[in-house]
Amino acid sequence: MEKFLIINPFGIGDILFTTPVIRALKENYPDSFIGYWCNERVRDLLKNDLRIDKIFALSRGDIKRIYKKNPLKGFFTLLNLLKEIKKEKFNASLDFSLDSRYGLWSKLSGIKKRIGFDYKNRGRFLTERIVLKGYSARHVIEYYADLLRFINIELCDKALELIVSKENRARAKERLAELGVAPSSLVLGIAMGGGASWGRDAAYKQWPAKNFARLAGKLIKDLGASVVLLGSADEKPLANIVGKAEIVRDDNDHMIDLTGRLGLEELAAIIKELKLLVCNDGGPLHMAVALGVKTVSIFGPVDDRVYGPYPPSSDHVVIKKDLPCRPCYENFRFKGCFNEKKCLEDVTADEVYEKVKTLL
Repeated sequence: MEKFLIINPFGIGDILFTTPVIRALKENYPDSFIGYWCNERVRDLLKNDLRIDKIFALSRGDIKRIYKKNPLKGFFTLLNLLKEIKKEKFNASLDFSLDSRYGLWSKLSGIKKRIGFDYKNRGRFLTERIVLKGYSARHVIEYYADLLRFINIELCDKALELIVSKENRARAKERLAELGVAPSSLVLGIAMGGGASWGRDAAYKQWPAKNFARLAGKLIKDLGASVVLLGSADEKPLANIVGKAEIVRDDNDHMIDLTGRLGLEELAAIIKELKLLVCNDGGPLHMAVALGVKTVSIFGPVDDRVYGPYPPSSDHVVIKKDLPCRPCYENFRFKGCFNEKKCLEDVTADEVYEKVKTLL
């Protein structure tokens, strides 16, 4: 039996970009055993996928946090993880980490065939590699597809997938009903944040909250929509700006704030109930795409050809401003903004509203 280990320690979007890889592995090797090495935060995105036999939810970043608090505990956490991986006797790894340490750890875990990208000479522990300067001009999934050729797989179906359990879907419907959303309501979502992996620079990926507030007002007043606000607990200040805006204050019964109140499984289930999601470039966008929910997304510093909705579809509209300075995120680096976020500031609420109306 073939045993494959997929390695991707990144965020929501990157995990979902590997779902075509999971599908292709299982279609070409139906009896294979598939392991997935990810970070703790995204584990719940994968737990309902029955094609994945074992999840190793502990990234280098997770181990580093443990090590900072207790070096000895950090060391033994890594050691135990490698023992668990070694126990499975994987034949091959598909390493999307761009980090030499995962290649080394895979080697120490006894994985003979280690496939991945050689970025800045970080692929030195890989046995099969593609030299990479960065992702440019084509989507990340296309780059991921290149690695599959080392195991004689041509990736044909590149659609994203996200599996929501029946129980979570039922709970999401119940939750919305308890919050006063009728089954016949037009339910639209707004995710004001995104870009958690950017840390302090996340704001450079986010359309101003005041504009989301204007948009929410128009969606409620003009379309009679129920608007669900989505995001992490850290993004609660953005939701407060939207919820307290004068334009929506009189219609608070149509505004449902679930910011910081949902785990990833619950978030996926709620997004599945939406007619459409308006969002920035970030994880919720790719969750909606994977769930077959229409989207209108606003892209600033990031190239949507590389990180946008995929495969391209008329159900997913990207709004962007073709300024000479963008994209200013290239080859995994944000150069910094020297144009007062004009790529985002110049996008108006009316412009986004018209795109929403067209899709609906």
